[in-house]
Amino acid sequence: MRNLKAQFLLDPDIAYLNHGSFGATPEPVFREYQRWQRELELQPTEFLGRRHNGLMKAARAALGDFLGVRAQDVVFTQNVTVAINVVARSLELGPGDEVLASDHEYGACDRTWRFLSRKRGFAYVIWPVRVPLTSAEDLVDEFMRGVTPRTRVIFVSHITSPTGIVFPVSEICRRARLAGILTIVDGAHAPGQIPVDLPSVASDFYGGNLHKWLCAPKGAGFLYARPEVQHLLEPLVVSWGYEAETSSGSTFIDQQEWCGTRDVAAFLAVPAAIDYQTQHDWDAVRAECHMMLKEGLARVTEITGLPTIYPNDSWYAQMAAVPLPPAVDVGTLQARLYDEQRVEVPVRAWNDRKLMRISVQAYNDRQDIERLLQGLRRLI
Repeated sequence: MRNLKAQFLLDPDIAYLNHGSFGATPEPVFREYQRWQRELELQPTEFLGRRHNGLMKAARAALGDFLGVRAQDVVFTQNVTVAINVVARSLELGPGDEVLASDHEYGACDRTWRFLSRKRGFAYVIWPVRVPLTSAEDLVDEFMRGVTPRTRVIFVSHITSPTGIVFPVSEICRRARLAGILTIVDGAHAPGQIPVDLPSVASDFYGGNLHKWLCAPKGAGFLYARPEVQHLLEPLVVSWGYEAETSSGSTFIDQQEWCGTRDVAAFLAVPAAIDYQTQHDWDAVRAECHMMLKEGLARVTEITGLPTIYPNDSWYAQMAAVPLPPAVDVGTLQARLYDEQRVEVPVRAWNDRKLMRISVQAYNDRQDIERLLQGLRRLI
């Protein structure tokens, strides 16, 4: 397998198997990020007062092409948590309404919905999607059984944070649309890890991270909204874009893009991240990472004696979770793997299971997997 470790800024002494948490940026993209920061500091008034809108428009155009949508239908946000907050706080939900989600959702977004449900009186319904998995049809059928006449919104991850499962979101969104239910997709782990074509997903709203699997700098994410539902959104931060004197032609862009003075360098470096992956044949990189992960999961199960949660490897891409014995202390195991093996990998309790989530990115090699296996043999 090709290895791009030398192009990333990661500590070479660490077997870094946790790309899924915060991502990592290759040096050429990071250099472009710092170039934009220097341009901002060179003449802040010129940059923010005169060039900002044009620069952001060009970056959004590159992002729109990458996602298969118009540039005016997507805005940059710092991350998915911000994107979900924009949507969740905008929707007029109240007593008698329900928001349906799976039990595989990310904790920060769960907290957003719980916070708002307590303030506004709607119900946040967490529906279990059981593992081991069987089929995509069964998953969708099982999840959609949570829909009631009061369901106004479905919130679901494209790739789940705790389990790494690629959810069949297109079919969930299709069924929801037929039922008149709004759909919000958490795409934190999708762009860069799998091809993302938003028209095929067909959600009403989609929040994505670009600092994770696309390898853009930290603080780069986005919110997509179908043109037909953009009028439902309010600005999370009211600033000069509200009642804009010079409009971009899109109220969605005007109200969401300018949040006061901030460093937009991470957004402007996104085209460089897209170009970097194109130049390095990222489809091939993803396929090689997937095979390394598949082999690694099989070897971990030999150590634990526990079956995987996936019926086959089509359910995950470059990030997957593997069950651990119930007696494992997750905090102790994660700490000792790092302190004694120099392996960075998350170990968590999820529902009634103990899981280790392994990420494989272009900078990983089989030696990283071997170090993890050596630690597991000794510590389990």
